[in-house]
Amino acid sequence: MQNVVQHVPGSAPRTSPEDTGEIPALFEAADEAQKSRKRGADVDYLAIQRSAEFGTLRSRFRRFAFPMTLLFIAWYLVYVLLAAYAPAFMSTKLVGEINVAIVMGVLQFVSTALITFAYLRFAKRSLDPQVETVRQQAGVR
Repeated sequence: MQNVVQHVPGSAPRTSPEDTGEIPALFEAADEAQKSRKRGADVDYLAIQRSAEFGTLRSRFRRFAFPMTLLFIAWYLVYVLLAAYAPAFMSTKLVGEINVAIVMGVLQFVSTALITFAYLRFAKRSLDPQVETVRQQAGVR
């Protein structure tokens, strides 16, 4: 049996995006996407990359990200190595059936949340103002 779509006089016919070949943008209006593509065509990204302000921004980010990443990897490696080579220590009960391994495992999640919070705070205070400076000098907004 064929599907028949009835058209009500005085109203626009219903068509789905699939019928017209147009798929709407998921997160922004189509005209906004087009404007941002046009805006991006005017930007000299190599000049931005070579600027002293961008270099400052990059070094500020690296001063936070690299040490924090190394610290977290070391902390995780200690956890894994203790689990592999010190099972007696990791199975030491602290409270009831809660042992050192469970506490350290939960602390992995806690430390991830703390690092995320610290980065957000750092970015808001140190990176975002520098990003605005780079954007203004590049004429991007």
